[in-house]
Amino acid sequence: MRIAAISLVLLLAACGNTGGPLADAQSPPPVDRDADAVDGLIVGHRLMAAGEYELARKAYLRSAIEVGMTVDVLSALGSTDLRMGRLGQAEGLFRRAIKQDPTFVPALNNLGVVLMETDRVAEASRVFRAAFAADSGQSDDIRANLVRALALLEEGAYTDPDKPSFALVRRGNGDYLLLGRD
Repeated sequence: MRIAAISLVLLLAACGNTGGPLADAQSPPPVDRDADAVDGLIVGHRLMAAGEYELARKAYLRSAIEVGMTVDVLSALGSTDLRMGRLGQAEGLFRRAIKQDPTFVPALNNLGVVLMETDRVAEASRVFRAAFAADSGQSDDIRANLVRALALLEEGAYTDPDKPSFALVRRGNGDYLLLGRD
């Protein structure tokens, strides 16, 4: 019985990867430590577009480690929280981004979206106006958000559950995507 156990151990040890000619074929390629890393913001934007919000958040956090909590990173992290329904966290991140740059359009507009989602229409319309002004009226999506907020402000309440909610997510420099949630 002992001889069989010892033989089995020796046989298994002989089958292990010993660094021989097959080792390279079975191993992943080595990491090129001199290569440039892919920008975490770009990866995060692509993951957001694919609906992978948790993975996008992780990519944005990696970017924060590399470049710090810039206005872009704060706004991107806020966008992931917004898409995952974490409105309080999203609001805090957007406000931090706006504190760093009061004219940063994505953070302004997305803060307006959070405010709309939390029934603070008057403040949302003020924030949308700031986003529209900072964008010089270039984005149709931001204009639509402002018009909707002003219309709701005139109606007096944001209470119609049949109206779809909306969110604006930054996809790159100056490129915005209006996302509807039904």
